[in-house]
Amino acid sequence: MTKGEDYDWNKIFDGSSWLHTTGITPALSEVSANAAEVAVRTAKEKGLTVSCDLNFRKKLWQWQSGLSANELAQKTMQAIMPYVDVVIANEEDAHDVLGISAGDTDVESGQLDIDKYTDVAKEIICQFPNVKKVAITLRESLSASHNNWGAMLYDTETEYSHFAPMVDGEYQPYEIKNIVDRVGGGDSFGAALVFALNTPELAETENAIRFAVASSCLCHSINGDFNYVSRSEVESLMGGSASGRVVR
Repeated sequence: MTKGEDYDWNKIFDGSSWLHTTGITPALSEVSANAAEVAVRTAKEKGLTVSCDLNFRKKLWQWQSGLSANELAQKTMQAIMPYVDVVIANEEDAHDVLGISAGDTDVESGQLDIDKYTDVAKEIICQFPNVKKVAITLRESLSASHNNWGAMLYDTETEYSHFAPMVDGEYQPYEIKNIVDRVGGGDSFGAALVFALNTPELAETENAIRFAVASSCLCHSINGDFNYVSRSEVESLMGGSASGRVVR
């Protein structure tokens, strides 16, 4: 693998404003972890916004003997997180990568205590004051083919947590029945969130999280890990029923 110092970062970041990375890259090898650290550090030096999806993959974190996967992930990500502006995670990622838990919530119980996720976001920011936004996906796995799906976006500027979807002022997750394929659901959420935060008419925190959740909800109806839905389809779901039923 190529060392981080061997990349031409000036050329790579020329004309760029945003760098997105994940916890998968540094999990591959020590060289890859070093490259990821150099990338985020250089991006911040050049004024880019950096987002990171924690994406813990236990089977990948095996490149240093004497440390468990969790220990190696936490040790490595401690060097990357100080350069991150937007953190994307789920409950398990926050625990496995950062050692932060959402109280006694149970993702398989069919109901989450969403109030505890604001505490998770605040703890992440307490550990890493450079973080400006924390997005946490909220999946309730009722069965392999039936999930409830939503998310929270905490904004440090307003110190407020925005949940989506919302119905009559209350959080009400999309009820996704007969899932076609949930692989890529998290990636589609991250991609849609980055897109929304870089799109003026969607960049407001409340709109950004609504767009990201609706986009990733629709991704569950598609085979494979690539989200083929259009922006208009996403915005249609944003403005429609929170049942998660997709009209095609």
